Parts: sequence; structure tokens; C-alpha cells
Amino acid sequence: MGGISVTLDRQKKVFFSAPYLVNGKAPIVRCADKAKFQSVADIDKPETRVIVNPGGTNERFVRANFKQAKIEVFPDNVTIFDQILAGKADLMIAESIEVKVQEKAKPGLCAVNPDEPLQYGEMGYMLPRGDATFKAFVDQWLHLAKATGEFAKIYDQFVR
Repeated sequence: MGGISVTLDRQKKVFFSAPYLVNGKAPIVRCADKAKFQSVADIDKPETRVIVNPGGTNERFVRANFKQAKIEVFPDNVTIFDQILAGKADLMIAESIEVKVQEKAKPGLCAVNPDEPLQYGEMGYMLPRGDATFKAFVDQWLHLAKATGEFAKIYDQFVR
């Protein structure tokens, strides 16, 4: 079960649970290149190849912040990180939680400053708009999962 970045545009169409995680956008790179891509200024250079999945907040961030870097839209979210490992792209920008998970799952990739992301963001569960009863249930479940340590155990299992 995963969440989605909370945005005002999405909020117009759906409900969101209370945020369960504060995060933001962060780069993921080959580990050998980690020191090279520490900031937006470090990334936004003509020789940098940024790969991005289409249509979401990752692409929106990339297009708003990188005017010189080469941007490639790659349609397959499953294999996009392999493109970096294969040297076909230098980095990807994604939610800091996602780059942490991918760093753990794909040896050779390193998240760049995921605890100090390039911008502020929150993750929540997308819920049906108008169903206040279900939203209240999910919010209470999430509150209890955090208060009892259940959330931390799951987080540690998949992220740390």
C-alpha cells in the first residue's frame, strides 16, 4: 500500500488522508556520481541527462527547475531506474521516500540528500472525494498505526 504526493490540483478532485510522511523531490544517481549532483544548480547543466516518468509531479518539478539539462521522458516506471544503472541517464528526480526505497533495492544507485529534499512535499493516501466517513476511518487508522509503532516497523522494513 503506497501513497501519492499531495497537491492542490489533485485535492480539487479527490480527498487525501492526513499526511503520513513529509518528503520532497530528491535525485537518485549512480553512487559514483553522488557528489556531483547535490543541488538544482549542480544538475541543471547542458551535459546532465535527467530521466523522468511522464505526467506527474516528478515531471512537473523537472520541467520547472531544469532549463539546461537534457530531459528524457521514459514511459516505464518499472525499469526507469535501470536506465541510470546502464549509464543511459545520469539521474532521476522522485519523492525522497522513493529514492530511499530504490537505493535499497538497486545496488549501485544512491539517493542524494533524501532527508533534505530539493522541495517540500507530503505523502497521503488518495481517497474518494466526498466520502467523509471513509476518510475519517483512514485518518484514525493512520493515527493509531503511528502511535503504536506499527507504521515505524513497516517503514523500517522497506526503507531503512
